[in-house]
Amino acid sequence: MKITYKGDYAIKSLLYLAARYIRENGVDSYSQIQEISKDQDIPEKFLEQILLSLKNAGYVKSLRGKNGGYTISQNPENIKLGEIIRLIDGPLAPISCVSRSAYQACNFEARCVLKPIWARVNDAISNVVDNISFRQLVEMEQDRKKKSVEQFVYQI
Repeated sequence: MKITYKGDYAIKSLLYLAARYIRENGVDSYSQIQEISKDQDIPEKFLEQILLSLKNAGYVKSLRGKNGGYTISQNPENIKLGEIIRLIDGPLAPISCVSRSAYQACNFEARCVLKPIWARVNDAISNVVDNISFRQLVEMEQDRKKKSVEQFVYQI
């Protein structure tokens, strides 16, 4: 598994929209591309393509006009990190013979001593990313921000 820039940016942009959704208590609050781009340091043109992919897959929705932009289309608790990685970057498996979504057999498979190892790697990765929701990611991000601020609080 390799996370591309596109995958990383998709995760960051969805995380941004998830945080806004949680801050606004689930009320549709639209963010413009320029706002997301600046906050997450994502090139605008690239972000447009990413948001279109996320929209086509049903993770975000858009609204045209002055107050338009993008918002997350479902509760962040229901979106798992693994879903987004697979959507943007493809299968998680390190090799196709252990992939659940893009399996490809090879002639060596039956006697391959490495296949069980790659299957364990695949299972370990899936177990992590398929059990982390975007709500949890928002909470983790908030905790990190809180801790970084606390490091700079001095008492006299």
